[in-house]
Amino acid sequence: MGKHITPNANSDKLFEQIYDFLLERIKRGEWKANEKLPSVRALATEFTVHRLTVFKAYQLLKQNNMVYVKDKSGYYVQPGNELPPGAQQDPIISAYVYDSHLSEIHQVQASYQFSKALLDPNLLPNRYLSDYVKRVFDLYPKVLGTYSTTQGDLELREALSHYFTERYRCELSSQDILITSGSQEAIDLLARVLVRPRDVVLLERPTYSPAIDVFQRQGAEIVPIEITPYGYCLEQVEELMQKYKPRLFYMNPTFQNPTGYTVPAEQRKRLVDMAAEHQCLLIEDDSNPDIYFEKAPPAPFFTYDTAGYVIYIRSFSKYIAPGLSIAMVACRPGIMNYLLKAKSLSDSGTPLLNQKIFLHYFFSERMQQHLEKLRIALAIRKEIMEEELSATSWQWSSPAGGFNLWIQLPESTIMDRLLASSREQSITFVPGSICDPLRDMNTRIRMSYSYLNEQQLREGLRRFISLYSELFP
Repeated sequence: MGKHITPNANSDKLFEQIYDFLLERIKRGEWKANEKLPSVRALATEFTVHRLTVFKAYQLLKQNNMVYVKDKSGYYVQPGNELPPGAQQDPIISAYVYDSHLSEIHQVQASYQFSKALLDPNLLPNRYLSDYVKRVFDLYPKVLGTYSTTQGDLELREALSHYFTERYRCELSSQDILITSGSQEAIDLLARVLVRPRDVVLLERPTYSPAIDVFQRQGAEIVPIEITPYGYCLEQVEELMQKYKPRLFYMNPTFQNPTGYTVPAEQRKRLVDMAAEHQCLLIEDDSNPDIYFEKAPPAPFFTYDTAGYVIYIRSFSKYIAPGLSIAMVACRPGIMNYLLKAKSLSDSGTPLLNQKIFLHYFFSERMQQHLEKLRIALAIRKEIMEEELSATSWQWSSPAGGFNLWIQLPESTIMDRLLASSREQSITFVPGSICDPLRDMNTRIRMSYSYLNEQQLREGLRRFISLYSELFP
């Protein structure tokens, strides 16, 4: 069974230590699917604890679908982690069935990449950006020989502070801002600072796939909250906050990834009040609020927060300059101090050159004008995707912004078959289960219209629709 542990006799939660011990060994594969686990009596003797303590650990494993019970026989490892033949060699199917890592899919080379929720590089003003790179070296000749501070370049933080104060009329100082290397680093830092094993974390269902991976790695107990084209069911949110006393609620409420849904303004203030009432932190991941097609989205949750319960992540990577990978975290001093300590253990600060280039590039009048052209270009590409998909019986809600369509395929779809065949045709997409905290949604897919040009969109979609018709006539 592996190395034994002796639970801390001073702990009033011995069952949690035993739970961790058993869970780790199941995850390592020391017990295989459908293999019988040691009896409650045997473990109680081994750990020198009461049988009820072991029973509580097993019940928690059962609740989390790690084990199942056979009457009068005992506990067995829950199956479901086995890979189909050949899946180990196919990173798309492996990600779908086992790891569920979006990064695995992004590493697959394909001619028609509907999996990438990034801008077509040709939509960026690349020559204009190169001019700014030269200008930055003129302004800061020693920039390559200098580290940033851990919190981020003060000049950039002051510019962002002024930008958000002016745009949203909310108080935000440079000391409230941390610069990170993209939103994924921000989520990772917050998870490491705020979440301990067995803390309850609320996640939208579906949600941004890497967030699921990050919080699961921290040992969080994930409780899903449904997101719809109309936002959340506030009664459900309040009921879950009362029942589980969650540590935090991670949300992506504006042009949500993967659905494209936006939580309406009237829910935002109520949810901030609810979070304060139940002492649940809200992590608001705002990745592309500037990519709207008709009207600007509602103001962020952060603008309604007066008690410090909202932590705001604003990413600029996806639509300003993915290669710079710049994001910011805005929060109150108590949390900021812990974030700075965590970031200092990871690096010496986000690269200063990237910050300086972004500073002069993003806040330029030319770049702000370019955003309007970008919105038009992406709206056209969304319309092309919807036009091509209109020949099918598939269903989706047309988003008011963002990069993705969240598509419902027929129930007869066999996802691993579709993934494997699509890869053979040099087509990638994101299977819905990767975005689902419950690892269900097996007939949903996310397709991004932002990365391919108009001709590639039409060609790739026609190939994909034709392939689907052949597989599932």
